Amino acid sequence: MQQVAQKLRRDYLVRATVLLTVALGVTLCQSASAQTNYNQIALLRWYPASNGISFAVGTSPYGIAFDGANMWVASYGSHSITKIRANDGATLNTIPFTGSPYYLAFDGSNIWAPMGNVVAKIRARDATVLATYPVGNYAFGVAFDGTNIWVTNGYDNTVNKLRASDGAILATIPVGAFPSYLAFDGSNIWVSNTNGSSVTQVRASDGTVINTFSESVPAGLAFDGANIWIVNEYANTVTERRVSDGTVLGRFVCPYEPYGITFDGANIWVGNYGANSVSRFRVSDGTLLGIYPTQAGPIGLAFDGANIWVTNTISGTVSKM
Repeated sequence: MQQVAQKLRRDYLVRATVLLTVALGVTLCQSASAQTNYNQIALLRWYPASNGISFAVGTSPYGIAFDGANMWVASYGSHSITKIRANDGATLNTIPFTGSPYYLAFDGSNIWAPMGNVVAKIRARDATVLATYPVGNYAFGVAFDGTNIWVTNGYDNTVNKLRASDGAILATIPVGAFPSYLAFDGSNIWVSNTNGSSVTQVRASDGTVINTFSESVPAGLAFDGANIWIVNEYANTVTERRVSDGTVLGRFVCPYEPYGITFDGANIWVGNYGANSVSRFRVSDGTLLGIYPTQAGPIGLAFDGANIWVTNTISGTVSKM
């Protein structure tokens, strides 16, 4: 009787596994480097990440930002910004512009979008465009430091510091050639000088340039709470530097043409534009935890507290992973 019971139990487990596999349209196969996590299987989380589902947005989506409930996507090809609900991807608003928005930042109440020679301020609650403020030439990247908005001016080789309340320019700071991306580390603003193959560290309080470090065609930047991570687009690497003194703590290999980057609280995620994939690195030691396929041309990345979102510039979609 005991042998019969054991056989029935084995048969039940086999049938249950087959039914789950068919119903979900997946298999239990995992990469050679991954180990089976039975808790994930029990919760129907079969993989550490997948390309998940994608939602159509505007033409050539680029930057993406999270406002606590919704994702905002800048589509430079269609001169628009799309607001989509994070929990189900429903499009809530599409805002047309005459300029081409690339990157976005959220200040706790508003979305900021540089484009051309202005930066737009959009109330996140109802997608109302509150104002546009003049900045430098070819406004591209944007970041919020808790009080002020920072914008890169690619053709002027400068960064503007704007007061968030009224858009007044508080400082214009010379940096390297074609400044593009920005990140705030709690005290300093970091600037990728893409054509200058360098990153500049600027003290946020007074705009003083503290340091400039060499990098190879730097693109996206992310702060992990202790260190700054810098994507090197043509070197196919991401650099980890200590923010206190800029010491290189590691350089980690990415697939072809990495570009965008975000931090999820434990891992760094990098979009590999030329390889149609996203890499995940553990911040504690730089270990590559996985490379996951996306749609075509992943560039912008953002974390919503549970999922990674990726803009697929060539596909005209945003993926939720």
